[in-house]
Amino acid sequence: MEKAYLAISYSNRKLFDKEVKTLIESCEKNNIKLLIFVDKYNFKENEENEMMETAFREIDESDILIAELTTKSIGVGIEIGYAFAKEKPILYLRKKDSEYSTTASGSASYIIEYENEFDLRVSTDRLLKRLNK
Repeated sequence: MEKAYLAISYSNRKLFDKEVKTLIESCEKNNIKLLIFVDKYNFKENEENEMMETAFREIDESDILIAELTTKSIGVGIEIGYAFAKEKPILYLRKKDSEYSTTASGSASYIIEYENEFDLRVSTDRLLKRLNK
């Protein structure tokens, strides 16, 4: 595995700085490049088609999709559906006690429920290490 795509809500992205930093470090430790789509790209309101074409291309070029869904997001759901249709492994992340997504869970290859960044790091490191063998 070489590249992971992080699907995360654009509008809630800043609320997850610690978690994203943890995921970056965990991926780097396991020789995986993490693409954070909402950080890398910026689209205007009239560029929806270009945005989705770019997102789908990036998912196609990724080995796994990591979906942070502590806060539900239609866009992340679309990215999960696309990755599922392309038979990409999907890692569904959410903080414990957050709303559970049955559609994300039903599409996910792996699920991690975490309490804090430390818990997320341990669980993600363990999974990525296993997947990279």
